[in-house]
Amino acid sequence: MEQLTQLSEICISYRPTIYPAQELKSSKDVYAVLKQFFPPETIQLQEMFVVMYLNNNNKIIGVYRHSVGCINSTMVDVRLILGTALKSAATAIILAHNHPSGNLSPSEHDKRSTEKVKQGGLLMDIKVIDHIILTADGYYSFADEWVL
Repeated sequence: MEQLTQLSEICISYRPTIYPAQELKSSKDVYAVLKQFFPPETIQLQEMFVVMYLNNNNKIIGVYRHSVGCINSTMVDVRLILGTALKSAATAIILAHNHPSGNLSPSEHDKRSTEKVKQGGLLMDIKVIDHIILTADGYYSFADEWVL
């Protein structure tokens, strides 16, 4: 039979490396891990969005640098975030981004983006546990403030 079209093959691989013995018991623990993914030289310059992926025991599967933006915004692509969760067999995620201004209060856009990811995750049994806003000097946790 003659081949009529050529298709791209999709390959998925999974090589889990659990973050060494770090238990995430509080938003402070999450902040300590996530802050390592925000370079000190740019945390006050441009926004960056990072997602932490967790397994069924809430152990860290990995951290994905989702987007790097400009001074006061960055992209949040729900499809990429949840697609990565599915590819890594994550059952929960923690969202994080920085505010270069130093203001820890979530914007309306922050709240809407969080809700979009949360609603999308519900369809696939992927829970959004928290959304952390980081600055050079501290953090804000949606979960701690009962915003999630």
